[in-house]
Amino acid sequence: MKISEIMQVAPVVPVLVVHDAADAQPIAKALVAGGIRVLEVTMRTPAALEVMAEMKKVEGAIVGAGTVVSAAQAAQVIDAGAEFIVSPGLTESVARPIIDAGVPFLPGIANASDIMRGLDLGLDHFKFFPAETSGGLKALKALAAPFGQCRFCPTGGISEASAPEWLAFEPVLCVGGSWVASGTPEEIEAKAKAASQLGR
Repeated sequence: MKISEIMQVAPVVPVLVVHDAADAQPIAKALVAGGIRVLEVTMRTPAALEVMAEMKKVEGAIVGAGTVVSAAQAAQVIDAGAEFIVSPGLTESVARPIIDAGVPFLPGIANASDIMRGLDLGLDHFKFFPAETSGGLKALKALAAPFGQCRFCPTGGISEASAPEWLAFEPVLCVGGSWVASGTPEEIEAKAKAASQLGR
């Protein structure tokens, strides 16, 4: 799948910080059952690679790595079979090996120079991060205006309440959110069902 296709599977991509690999499959099963299939496992915990491997066993899940901040981490998650990779920013040293490996890539941007760097690398789908503290929807609308070919996944400070407003902006294909994956598996599935209908 291309990153453009992955971003349109569901309106919300859960940003998952999972500390125990034993929790991985129950969380993934609950999200997929609720209609949220694209799962971003952040590389913020020692268990992240194992969590990703466990979530990949869940039928229907599309499992990627988030918070990839170095070329070494990029190599690690590529070797681990990440189906897409998300980074909080955009540097050529991180982007180039991911692009060369053919793995769908969603780098973070916060300004016009970031977007132009991405376009130079052949990228036109970006994570707008941190969305709320970078000026919110008003800032993204201003940024998107000169870059009509670009599409975005705002992440950072977005809630169930604010997500519909972001999703109503045409260049936004999905939003990143951590609220979907908190609670018991039953609660997660219920939140996922609600999230899968946002912006539809």
